[in-house]
Amino acid sequence: NGDSIPTNLSNSTWQNTTSGAYAIYNNTASNDSIYGKLYNWYAVADSRGLCPTGWHVPGDADVLTLENFLGGSSVAGGKMKAVSSLWTAPNTGATNSSGFTGLPGGNRDGNGTFFFIGFFGYWWSSTQASSPDAWYRVLSYVNANSYRDLITKTYGFSVRCVRD
Repeated sequence: NGDSIPTNLSNSTWQNTTSGAYAIYNNTASNDSIYGKLYNWYAVADSRGLCPTGWHVPGDADVLTLENFLGGSSVAGGKMKAVSSLWTAPNTGATNSSGFTGLPGGNRDGNGTFFFIGFFGYWWSSTQASSPDAWYRVLSYVNANSYRDLITKTYGFSVRCVRD
């Protein structure tokens, strides 16, 4: 909605916050322009809305629908990954035939440490799995899968907004 979202949190503040926040991978400005921001799940769930008006962060069921439309989770990842040298070789199965253009932006873990840029792209869903956890998807450089899992809401992942 235009409200500012806290950023540049120290590792200890990142791991202890229960409100919305974002980070830029390794706090390097050029990573923002290439990969975008890494949000904790509290930013996704904020009632003020992370996405612009008329858009929303897809729920777990929405992403499952997309995966099924693309032929199932064993091939959907390849259809969602950008054909790009930003992915570590071999970037197996990447065609971007869906137009998703997924990039390997890595993550910020629950302790505040940055990991896996170039190797994996992670995206939050808006669906809570349990009190401490929420559902997400990950795309990998080594296969064409789209993996679904749950993880602590303090992790920093990319977000993709979809039109209402």
